[in-house]
Amino acid sequence: MPSTAVFVRRLFLLAALLLGAGTGASAQWFSGGRASAASATVTTPHVRAELVVDAPDGVQAGGRFMAGLQITHQPQWHTYWLNPGDSGLATQMDWSLPAGLAAGAIRWPLPHRIPIGPLANYGYDNTVLLPVEMQVAPDFHPAPGATTVRLALQAQWLVCKTECVPEQGAFTLDLPLSSATSANASDFAAAAASHPQAASAQAAVTVQDGRLAFTATGLPQALHGRPLEIFPETPGITEPAADPRQSWEGDRWTATLPLAVHRTDGPSVMPLVLVATGADGVRRGWRVEAPVTGTWPPTAAAPAVSEALQSALADNRDALAEAPAPQSAPTATWLAALAAALLGGLLLNLMPCVFPVLAVKLLGFARHGQDLRQQRIAGLAYGAGVVLSFLALGSLVLALRLAGAQLGWGFQLQSPAVVAGMAALFTLLGLNLAGVFEFGMLAPRGLAGMALRHPAADAFLSGVLAVAIASPCTAPFMGASLGLALGLPTAQALPVFAMLGVGMALPYLAAAWVPAVARALPRPGAWMDVFRRLMAFPMFATVAWLVWVLGQQSGIDGAGALLLLLVAGSAWVWALGLRGRTRLWVGGALTLLLLLAGFSFGPRAVTTLPSVQASADPAARWQPWSEARTRELLAEGRPVFVDFTASWCVTCQVNERTTLADAGVLAAFDARRVAMLRADWTRQDPAITQALRSLGRSGVPVYVLHSPGRPPKVLTELLGREEVKAALQDLPAR
Repeated sequence: MPSTAVFVRRLFLLAALLLGAGTGASAQWFSGGRASAASATVTTPHVRAELVVDAPDGVQAGGRFMAGLQITHQPQWHTYWLNPGDSGLATQMDWSLPAGLAAGAIRWPLPHRIPIGPLANYGYDNTVLLPVEMQVAPDFHPAPGATTVRLALQAQWLVCKTECVPEQGAFTLDLPLSSATSANASDFAAAAASHPQAASAQAAVTVQDGRLAFTATGLPQALHGRPLEIFPETPGITEPAADPRQSWEGDRWTATLPLAVHRTDGPSVMPLVLVATGADGVRRGWRVEAPVTGTWPPTAAAPAVSEALQSALADNRDALAEAPAPQSAPTATWLAALAAALLGGLLLNLMPCVFPVLAVKLLGFARHGQDLRQQRIAGLAYGAGVVLSFLALGSLVLALRLAGAQLGWGFQLQSPAVVAGMAALFTLLGLNLAGVFEFGMLAPRGLAGMALRHPAADAFLSGVLAVAIASPCTAPFMGASLGLALGLPTAQALPVFAMLGVGMALPYLAAAWVPAVARALPRPGAWMDVFRRLMAFPMFATVAWLVWVLGQQSGIDGAGALLLLLVAGSAWVWALGLRGRTRLWVGGALTLLLLLAGFSFGPRAVTTLPSVQASADPAARWQPWSEARTRELLAEGRPVFVDFTASWCVTCQVNERTTLADAGVLAAFDARRVAMLRADWTRQDPAITQALRSLGRSGVPVYVLHSPGRPPKVLTELLGREEVKAALQDLPAR
């Protein structure tokens, strides 16, 4: 009989690529616009912002060099100029520099007018560099022994498409003192060429009949006869969407623009940037300062920045300010977390999501029969795969947290691409166990024999697979240890993740090393082939669960597309077992069908639908969670029970269909008039992530009972009926 463990090795590369792609996407989706403490780059879903420098002579006393923020926008997104136009906010840059260095003002490149329906903004798309000149004092002296000087920048920008997202980043760059730094010299040269030149023209502005009349003489010869774009530096004076009426008479240029309906200023001098496109297609600009004559009409009240935008900007500032360096835990607390992690990893073997992998592992142990040496080698290799996988996942989560991502345990299954790939992986596992095909058909003969020559490698990779499918689960004792670990320094956090792996691998190490357990294992025989085929059905059940999870993220069309792809892929795998010309013709046709289905339906299967916030129906037992709704209910004097859940969390679904659906439990909730809120974390939600973090948790399920005037009570992950009733019994009857 072919080795049952062989398939693990064949699919490991697929799983690794899948998890790598998914976690990379997650890092991009969840970056939140913040960089680590020593980063020159911030990447968000909308822009890539980088602190760049051009210092060809290094940093010399009495010298100068250029620094700037280079923003690369995603297609159709833009940020704003000094005067943002009808809406928006100009990018702001606040420098923190060592003594002896001083930053100048932003040298704004020429903006573009960006139509937004009947309105218009002034700003930038594609890639723009906002340069600043740095002055070095004549008496500048670096610290003794220093070879670099650190530039620190706190920048804020508003990036818009049809919607707007306030973002910000903390940037740092260590600049060599003596050596040249000129990798971005061409970018700074292009920005300098795009900066408007000072014009020695005679310009004037007259206010008349609700319009501004512009006149200028002595403009550069290159402008004569060409239409000019007008960009007032003072916001709120003219209508940005209006095209100027303009003409040339010799070297005299005249133009008019309507005054803004909600004009908020009446300056005596207007700085203007005049832009012309030359015969070579290059836009060039000149800056003039025009005195204003005439009487300004009464101004309107200054439009305030919306409360929502003010709140978002404040939240961004608070998020940066509230990201302190991880603090070490006291030794006793850390040891308790290690013990809880060991017990939680042990109990993780009892979680429903791990059952399919347990079946495969049981079959692998049984294959060795009474060969104690092989069992011990397999047990050690399996344990190593589990522990190293926990360390790898823990390191990834810690690294992404350090970069500002709001993530928790099991975050990879918030990506539809990962869910779809896992469904494909377990479909192949099920087909292999059912005997539809053998992995030797997919791999070169030498690779197929490698698994037989190196059974320890197969055991190691089966441990990796076990962690991949078990990682979304949170077992009792595991939640608190994970929540603590994600707030600890790396040196203390990684041992907690390692101890989770030790706990999960412990039963198999015992089976491999304790002779009494080894003797209890069944002997190899014909039953193994029947058991192997039977174990295909837990695999297919896992696929059904994963398709349901994807349906919560990509909708019914996404789930249908995935099912179609799984059927096409299964047919292609089946064709590999055919012989002769039948295999050639049928396999070729099914290959084309699979490729066509992949191109046609693949994108739909991995596209996340926009999140739709469910409305709070007072008549519904479960209402959507929000922090504001929780506070509102507590202010009314009502207790609140919050279910932090996700469709990819099997333990969550089991609890919701048993304990939380029990008539006696629901009657106990009603007797105390407990409001029941559900926080769905199926898709990444920073508010839920932050709420979990405040409770000392990093994954789901989490069940919290709030009561007015009391601290929240966190219940266990494997929720029992009596536990819930006992917690409710402590509440006053109403």
